[in-house]
Parts: sequence; structure tokens; C-alpha cells
Amino acid sequence: MLGAGSLVFCKTLMADFLATPALAGSEYRLMALTHTRLDKMHAFVKRMIKDNGVNATVTATTDRRAALQGADYVVVMIQAGGVEEFRQDYEIPLKYGVDQCIGDTMGPGGIFRALRHIPALLEIARDMQELCPNAILFNYANPMAMCCWALGRVPGLQFVGLCHGVQTTMDLIGSYVGVPKEEIDFVAAGINHMAWFLKLEHQGKDLYPLLKANFEQPGYYVNEKVRAEVMRHFGYFMTESTGHLSEYLPYFRKNKKALELYCDEPAFGGESGAYYKYCAMLAEKFAKTDPLSIETTKLGPRSAEYCSHIIEAKETGNIFRLNGNIRNDGYITNLPSGCCVEVPIFVDRLGLHPTVVGNLPVQCAALNMTNVLVQGLTVEASFTGDPELVMNAVALDPLTSAVLTLQQIRDMVAEMLVAEKKYLPQFAGKKLHPVRAISIPKNVKRAEVPLDPALAIANRFMKLAEA
Repeated sequence: MLGAGSLVFCKTLMADFLATPALAGSEYRLMALTHTRLDKMHAFVKRMIKDNGVNATVTATTDRRAALQGADYVVVMIQAGGVEEFRQDYEIPLKYGVDQCIGDTMGPGGIFRALRHIPALLEIARDMQELCPNAILFNYANPMAMCCWALGRVPGLQFVGLCHGVQTTMDLIGSYVGVPKEEIDFVAAGINHMAWFLKLEHQGKDLYPLLKANFEQPGYYVNEKVRAEVMRHFGYFMTESTGHLSEYLPYFRKNKKALELYCDEPAFGGESGAYYKYCAMLAEKFAKTDPLSIETTKLGPRSAEYCSHIIEAKETGNIFRLNGNIRNDGYITNLPSGCCVEVPIFVDRLGLHPTVVGNLPVQCAALNMTNVLVQGLTVEASFTGDPELVMNAVALDPLTSAVLTLQQIRDMVAEMLVAEKKYLPQFAGKKLHPVRAISIPKNVKRAEVPLDPALAIANRFMKLAEA
């Protein structure tokens, strides 16, 4: 468990593992960079094992290589730079006018989080190739698509990126159409945080007409303004909430009017800096109080997270289906080869078996591509250490490009590169090229150059028309 200082998330996953009978007898190694939270988690897991009579052992270490030695499964839930760097991901862009809600997947915040995480993930992958070459890596670190795109470049690495967007959205869809989610047959595919429910059926009946009709009613629409608008105009429901999805497209956060229209419901997560403020609140609270000291050690039903179910299927051979993030090796045929896609995957004793989805509806693939291009540039920037590609990635980001000029984007990226340099080793000693703004005097004389032939012809016709 790498990143075991994650008090909420590590506890959730460990409770899932310990509540899975098929995993009895397992050895768990908790690893974090410091002992501050690691020791608290270690003590709590030991209490869970003891209080529930689970056959398991747990150790804690700050040595990643010791944790990885001979592992069968590696769970990654790191956050490089912690809350402090997250603050800069949010506050610096906001100063320039880019208003992010979550800031961990796209936008300047998502791009810089990827640039911090990719070097760390590649170090983990290299250690795994040496110390546990047959292990499966489960990645929970965001931005999922960029992180998994980078992991997909590591030869021979078995990995899958895990998210709970599909599971939690299915809870909502079930309530919107009045059908228990367990009875809904669905196919979801696309990219992480931007996958599409391509099929929604109940006992062979298409549920989309009912879902679309309900979202024409204000009582439903107000719950899901952003997802509702995307479905109304692009035809399909997506896997992410208002707060997330509003950042990935240029329509919903580009000015005050758009924010007031689509992101004015605090209960549904569209407000400015929602996730950063939540994380900062938890960090402040956890600094004063150990939340694990008041948590129950009693094991209940497993959470919505896929991880324990995947390992259970791999160990027992009982087939489990999930939606996971993997390298696109022909699974979605109208998205680029090698990018990260989220598709249905089946798991058994032989491992992970992704399904071939084929082509997404063309409009869905096109909307995904507005994010995929940014993801690809970000990964390339991290691998090459080229800060100019960082600027290019941010410049193509849908939200940023709807708000800022190229010069403003360059200035913002330069500031973020300096502010976060401690966690960006791939750019050490490198800076963005200075591009100065050019002022044009009113009486400037235009340079004499050959006129573009097409423009010359157009000018001739204009003169004839005036005559």
C-alpha cells in the first residue's frame, strides 16, 4: 500500500481487504514517506485485524523497495506535494482567472498534478520491474488518464487505474429512472472522468428515453445541470459530476454568467475550489485530531471500490467485471493508440481481460479528444522535460483556453513551474522561453511584403464591387 498516509482512502481499502474471506492469510505492507500518519494507520489496521479475528499480518515502512520486495499486488494512492501544492494548483490559476472546482484531472491543476506524479509513478514501476515483476499495480492517483498513459509506456508493466465514477453514477441513474442499479445492464466507455454510458437497459428495454425525458423536468435538471446539458446536446450521459465535468469543457466555467447558471449549487460540487477547500479542512482537522482514534474497527460490507474484488477474482478465479483505465491497444478504435481509455474489463485467475468497445459515437469521441490531446502533451512534457510542452498542454486545455490569451497562459505556467519546482525534477534548470508582448503604435507603418495571392484576388473583387 504505497501512500498509506492517506487516512481516509487507505482505511477504506484495508477494511475492504480484511472483509474479504478469500484474502485470509494475506500480508499487508503499508508504506509512506514519513511516519506521521503511517504509524497511525499501522496501529489502526492492527486493531482491525485483532478486533475482527482476521488471519492477516501488517507491517509499516518508509522504505519503498522493502515494501515492494516480492509483492503480488501494489496499490498506489500517492499525492505528491500534498495539500500545499494542491493550494498552488488552485490559487495561481484563479489569480489569472481560471476558476477550477476540483483541479485534479484537467485544467492547470490537473496538468501540474500529473507532472508531479509521473516521475514518482515511473520510479515505482522501475522498482517493480526489479523487485516484483509479476505484480499488478492498482493506480488510484489522479489525474488518472495522464498517470496511466505514462504507466502504459513502461514495458511489461501490469496495471489498471481504478476510479469509482461508474459505480457512483449508476446509483444516481438508478434513482433517476426508478430501477435498482443491480437490475440495470450497461456499457460505459471513454476516458476517465469522461466516459459515456453507451447502453442503459432494464430487462432488455432501453432506459435512455425515460432518463432524457426526466431531465427535461426542472426537479431532475437542477441536480445535474452540467451532465444534463451534455446529454441533451451530445446524446449520452457521462460518468462525472457537475463539479468535475464543468472543468473539462469550455462551456460552464468561462465567465461569471456561466458559473452562476451551471455551477451555483454548492450541494452538487460546482463551487470554486470545492475539493481543495475540503482537503485543506481535513488536513487542518487531522493535524489536531487523529480521526482513526474515533473510528470503529468493525468490518462492514465492502465499499464501492473495485480493488478488493479484483484481487479476489484473481485469487479465486471467480469472474468479476469492472470499468478500468488501461493503455488503448485497440479497445476504443476512434481514440488514439497508446492513450489511456476506460473500458469494461473482466478479471479471473489468469488476470485482466479488457473488452474491445470499437468506435464511440463520433461526437463522444470528439469531445473526449479535446481532453486526450491535452493529456498526451502533458505526458510528453514530463517524459522529455520540455517546459514548452507544458505551456502547449495548458494552452489547449478547454477551460483555460476559453478564459486566457496565450500570453496570459505562458505567464501563468511560468509562475507555476517556479512555485512547484521542488516536485518537478524533470524540468530542473529549464525555463519557458520568454515571449514578450508586442505593443503596436497607432501610427505604425505596415511592413511591405508580398500580398497573399488569395487575399490579393479578394481585394480586387472588393474594389470591383465598390466601383
